[in-house]
Amino acid sequence: MTVKIKGPWDRRAIDDYLGAAHFPLRLACVGDDGFPRVVSVWYHYDDGALYCVSHRDSLLVTLLAKMPKVGFEVAPNEPPYRGVRGRGLAAVAPEGGGEMLERLLRHYLGSTESSLAQWLLSRAEDELLITLRPQHLFSWDYTERMS
Repeated sequence: MTVKIKGPWDRRAIDDYLGAAHFPLRLACVGDDGFPRVVSVWYHYDDGALYCVSHRDSLLVTLLAKMPKVGFEVAPNEPPYRGVRGRGLAAVAPEGGGEMLERLLRHYLGSTESSLAQWLLSRAEDELLITLRPQHLFSWDYTERMS
């Protein structure tokens, strides 16, 4: 499937940004009442897809099973404002969640030694892998304007 791209960055710049960023991904999905829900999750970017994990009993997993259409954003909260947002489809799978959790812990926390990491790993068998496949990507970069 071809991904539609808009904004100042080409696909390579978007891939580089998503691969290097240490910001959580803001994931928007649709609640049962039809209103959006935004959840911040750690992610890993590889080969055009975004990978996250969530506990099998989480509301996020429940909502994604009902409606796989999502929106997302990866951006800092402080200037200069720049980032990537998009929309696409999410798939939830029972395999790979524990391995991805460990990868995310190392990326965001630097190791798996903290009490938070140990607690999360103690539940690793209940973590599900969420794969986001973007259909539209939009970049923005106000670095020059804000310098």
